[in-house]
Amino acid sequence: MCKLKVEGFSTAFCRTGRVQELCLYEINERDRGSPAYLRLSQKSVNSLGDLVPFSNKLYTGDLQRRVGITAGICILIQHVPEKNGDRYEAIFSFYFGDYGHITVQGGYLTYEDTELAVTGGSGIFEGVQGYVKLHQIVFPFKIFYTFYLKGIGDLPEDLTGKPVPPSPTVEPSPAAKACEPHATILNFTN
Repeated sequence: MCKLKVEGFSTAFCRTGRVQELCLYEINERDRGSPAYLRLSQKSVNSLGDLVPFSNKLYTGDLQRRVGITAGICILIQHVPEKNGDRYEAIFSFYFGDYGHITVQGGYLTYEDTELAVTGGSGIFEGVQGYVKLHQIVFPFKIFYTFYLKGIGDLPEDLTGKPVPPSPTVEPSPAAKACEPHATILNFTN
């Protein structure tokens, strides 16, 4: 990664055209009041316009570090009873403390894997482009994400690692879950 002197900024990073993978687990540990289901349709079944705000914990793909949170909202577009699920329009962010954040948007299906567009970022993710594959493990408690990112410098080592294959039994390491200093990123978003 190269550093450039830019007027008004202390440093900026060279951007690359290569694609980098970033794997993360979003785990709802049922301690954040998430998700909240707001039935704006006032119907007894999931219906157009219902809102689902959420915030869950984020761990590295190897489940060894707590890196931050997700935060966002899903708007119900269609209840799909034959697939036992729903289609939402989702807008949310992945927060990584001092590293910044990544925003994503697109159609989110609760009954199959989904791809969402990366729409922007801040910090080390400023100028990011790409998409994210969302693999639903246990709705809405465990999701595995694989980001395909370009336009940014090299990802820091404490966000990467060999991912654990997704399964309903995956759990973060006890140290990451307890937010021990060696098992978190610096100033992670809580």
